[in-house]
Amino acid sequence: MDGRDRLRRYLEQRKELGESDLVLDGLSVEELLGVLGARRGAPRAAESMSGESQTRAAIPEGGGASRRASTGAPMPQRPAEQGSPQQPAHLPGTPISVGGPIAEAAAATFAAQYQTLDAIAAATLDCRLCGLYETAKHAVPGEGNPSAQFVCVGEAPGATEDETGRPFVGDAGQLLTKILAAIGFRREDVYICNVLKHRPPGNRRPAADEVVACKPYLLQQLALLRPKVILALGTSAAQTLLQTSTPIGKLRGQIHRFYGVPLVATYHPAALLRNPNWKRPAWEDVQLARRVFDNLAGNQ
Repeated sequence: MDGRDRLRRYLEQRKELGESDLVLDGLSVEELLGVLGARRGAPRAAESMSGESQTRAAIPEGGGASRRASTGAPMPQRPAEQGSPQQPAHLPGTPISVGGPIAEAAAATFAAQYQTLDAIAAATLDCRLCGLYETAKHAVPGEGNPSAQFVCVGEAPGATEDETGRPFVGDAGQLLTKILAAIGFRREDVYICNVLKHRPPGNRRPAADEVVACKPYLLQQLALLRPKVILALGTSAAQTLLQTSTPIGKLRGQIHRFYGVPLVATYHPAALLRNPNWKRPAWEDVQLARRVFDNLAGNQ
């Protein structure tokens, strides 16, 4: 990989984490990516990483400190869900609370008619509420223990997930399995899903109307699961769930609330495959999520 490729990968990585500006000869991240010829919506790096890189990125091995953005403004805030009040602006580092309680929120949506996780899964197979079904090969409703009280939520299925109909089964999914094992969970102990149930073309970020269309399925899944903790995986998932534009570096390391459920945000496993320096903060995040889970379990 030459210098241009390394610089392009770095800039795409910073953009994914929410930076819109970088002090470099007066060019913004978008402008510099354009100069380098980077493609918008390029496949995520996790799909091309080698097994050796996956091994180096394993959470228990530790890693360097998290890099934090030193410059740049947050990305524009996404529109709030129709019918829901816009979330107020908050200071960086302030825990966020969105909606609640989740059972009431789910009951107010069309998805309340689906009384089991299997019924929700079947409904997503025939869902036509947005246009994603036209380009996706399979719906990816989620999978795991129906009695799980620890839920991992990503943003949307990727290429491998679209092919198989299962969430987090590519390179990033294999790393997620290792991460869960490191905090004492088997994959079959938890429930894993995404905000969106169909893959956006080219792994682009979800549109606001797609999130609005799919969110009732997630709310009803969580209402049925009644999790003690949600682990939000990656910038896009965390920002979508918490309705914020705050970068992941300032969302992680805290306990937020998603419709009353404690939520811990951390880096996406694909980002860890790309940058081992984030292993240590990600390890701290998943340990925090496990502590919250254990504390709540112990209080029952």
